[in-house]
Amino acid sequence: MTIVRRNAESCRTRAEPGCRKGSETRFGGSFALAVSVVDRITNQIEQYMDLLSSRQKLVASNIANADTPGYKTKDIDFQFEFMSLAQGASPNVVEAPGLVVKNDGNNVSMDREARLLAENALRFNLASSLMKSQLKLMHAAIDEGRSG
Repeated sequence: MTIVRRNAESCRTRAEPGCRKGSETRFGGSFALAVSVVDRITNQIEQYMDLLSSRQKLVASNIANADTPGYKTKDIDFQFEFMSLAQGASPNVVEAPGLVVKNDGNNVSMDREARLLAENALRFNLASSLMKSQLKLMHAAIDEGRSG
């Protein structure tokens, strides 16, 4: 099996207008499969980190509004959003259920928000480590390709 990979200026199929002949590079099947798997994993890690970033912004907003009368805590159903999030789409923000509402109508729990900050930091560090290992793997494959 041979995979054809073209540069950014060329097209995906020869039938497309503007396709330049000779603009492709041929890779063996096993290398192309490995690149495909690594690319899929890095894309999922990227989406995960984007979702973590969105949640971090919400937590920061919740903390900033802890004393705002009538403010309702906002969150993301993290697991659901990660499983269903399309690339580039914004996550669905919902009011966090089951929180105690204070006399002023505010329901921000600083304990909950502090826990989410710590959880988010842990998750982001893990995702960063995974991304770093994927990039090292890609770098090793490139180095091996140069020498072999």
